[in-house]
Amino acid sequence: MRSRLSIALPFVSATLLTIAVGAVSVIAGVSQLLRLTGEPDIKGKIFRLLSGLLYLAGGVWVLAFPVASEVSLTLFVGFLLAFEGVMELAAAATGQGAARGLVLIDGIVTAVLGGMLIAEWPSDSIWAIGLLFGIGLGFSAVNLLTAPTGQQS
Repeated sequence: MRSRLSIALPFVSATLLTIAVGAVSVIAGVSQLLRLTGEPDIKGKIFRLLSGLLYLAGGVWVLAFPVASEVSLTLFVGFLLAFEGVMELAAAATGQGAARGLVLIDGIVTAVLGGMLIAEWPSDSIWAIGLLFGIGLGFSAVNLLTAPTGQQS
C-alpha cells in the first residue's frame, strides 16, 4: 500500500503544481487586462492586451488539460516568459515614464529566462519551472510596485 502511494505521490504533486501555475496564469492574464486603462498610449495598450490574452489563454488551457500539460508546461512557460519579455522591451522602447529603466531590466531578464527554458526543454522540465517562473514573476512584481500610479502630461 505504501509503495503505491509513494509511486503516485510525485504524479499528484506534479499535477497540483500544474494546476497552480495554470491558475496563476489566469489571474496574471486578468490582471494584465485590467491594467489596460492605465496605459497612456495605444501601443502600450496593445502590448498589455497581447500579454494578458496570452497569459489567460495559456492558463485556461493548462487548467483544462493538467495531466497532459505537465511535460509541455515547461515549454509553455518558456514561450510565455519570452513573449512577456519582448513585450516589456517594446513597452520600454516606446515608454516615457519614470520606471522605464525597470521595465527594460524586467524585459531583458524575463526574455532571457524564457529563452533558457525553451533551449533546455525537455531536460529541464523537473526543476526549472518553479525557479525561473518565480524569478520572472518577482521582477514583474518589482516593476508593478515601483511603477507610477498616474501619468502626468
